[in-house]
Amino acid sequence: MNNTPEVKIGIVAVSRDCFPESLSVNRRKALVEAYKAKYDASEIYECPVCIVESEIHMVQALEDIRKAGCNALCVYLGNFGPEISETLLAKHFDGPKMFVAAAEESGDNLCQGRGDAYCGMLNASYNLALRNIKAYIPEYPVGDAEDCADMIHEFVPIARAVAALSELKIISFGPRPLNFLACNAPIKQLYNLGVEIEENSELDLFEAFNKHAGDERIPGIVKEMEEELGAGNKKPEILSKLAQYELTLKDWVQEHKGYRKYVAIAGKCWPAFQTQFGFVPCYVNSRLTAQGIPVSCEVDIYGALSEYIGTVISQDTVTLLDINNTVPKDMYEADIKGKFDYTLKDTFMGFHCGNTASGKLAFCEMKYQMIMARALPIEVTQGTLEGDIKPGSITFYRLQSTADNKLRAYIAQGEVLPVATRSFGSIGVFAIPEMGRFYRHVLIEKNYPHHGAVAFGNYGKALFEVFKYIGVDVEEIGYNQPKSVRYKTENPFA
Repeated sequence: MNNTPEVKIGIVAVSRDCFPESLSVNRRKALVEAYKAKYDASEIYECPVCIVESEIHMVQALEDIRKAGCNALCVYLGNFGPEISETLLAKHFDGPKMFVAAAEESGDNLCQGRGDAYCGMLNASYNLALRNIKAYIPEYPVGDAEDCADMIHEFVPIARAVAALSELKIISFGPRPLNFLACNAPIKQLYNLGVEIEENSELDLFEAFNKHAGDERIPGIVKEMEEELGAGNKKPEILSKLAQYELTLKDWVQEHKGYRKYVAIAGKCWPAFQTQFGFVPCYVNSRLTAQGIPVSCEVDIYGALSEYIGTVISQDTVTLLDINNTVPKDMYEADIKGKFDYTLKDTFMGFHCGNTASGKLAFCEMKYQMIMARALPIEVTQGTLEGDIKPGSITFYRLQSTADNKLRAYIAQGEVLPVATRSFGSIGVFAIPEMGRFYRHVLIEKNYPHHGAVAFGNYGKALFEVFKYIGVDVEEIGYNQPKSVRYKTENPFA
């Protein structure tokens, strides 16, 4: 299943009629050439129909980029630009859009060759606000052809995520486990974002699972699992049930996605799941997530949404982890201090029972869920994929609706350290600069649940822009602030 969109950005140059149109024409051509020389040419489309100077031109350009199959828009101010026509273009284009502007080329041509797009961008932003139009404007939105090409390329994952949300359905199987209010949040913000949700009972899922008993596709999935697990296949007796469950979820997605193109799943895994299904779904969740269909644990709907956003931005497998436990002092002293530039409070352990894909683990084995097995027979808790998470850069993040229905988010970049965890589950030793303060003044102060999504790489810049674009107030996007920047709730005398 292709579960993320491809982006094709229509580049439309605009011109104010009292400026030379040739400035916009030539600068647009140079921009497109610069992009194709450095990036994937299929990501952009150069609108050749006209330079937009009027409302009629705007309609012509709009029709052209729609016909070309563009699902994102770049309005390029080759000169000052027509503030009405250019913002009407953004208004009537149904998809993510950005604005960039041309810098002046030469000190020897500042009369007939001066475009004043630096000035025009101010009026463009003002008019976008007057019309209540959301648009991405880069940090410094004025540059030469190469600069603007880089800006458009940075817009690609942002546009991909924004476009994907408008076609996303989250399928959940609930309700959330007893005594687990942490993942309970109003779903109205999903609708505000354009996301659909289908909430089902786990009894519906159990019925569908039973109907897949003896499915002729099960042996093929078992073979895939055996090849993936290799020497880590420590519970071969459970693979056929896990394969049956995987097919159940995949068929449910195909039968229930309706008119939506993309899907994420918020799944159930306890307390009755083990005793009725006879296993835990962790390994299957990891496999689907690796296949581009994120599955969150414990019916965490906003966790699934967060995972999906990270999948679309990174074009890679993500995971969902508990911000779980501290690193013991003796372990810090032996394995981290003096070897890595982190304090004890910068470190913590991210953990979940066994839902992280094998490709993101340094090693893996199929095991049983140790916590659940303290109160249940071991044989019904089998199905976890356990191992230490691979070292490398990460982004820990989450998009959340508050209890009073406001969107809130956090982003923190750091790394997984090459330190043995000495523990169980899908787990890693994480280090995030100033994590202790971030933990207290963002995670606790802003009432976030313990689940966080993890993207493997540094994607904070794109995530921040996506969260802004979809309507999260910048004051509600928390991050791990450096020592020099005090949190509003931080005691200045501490």
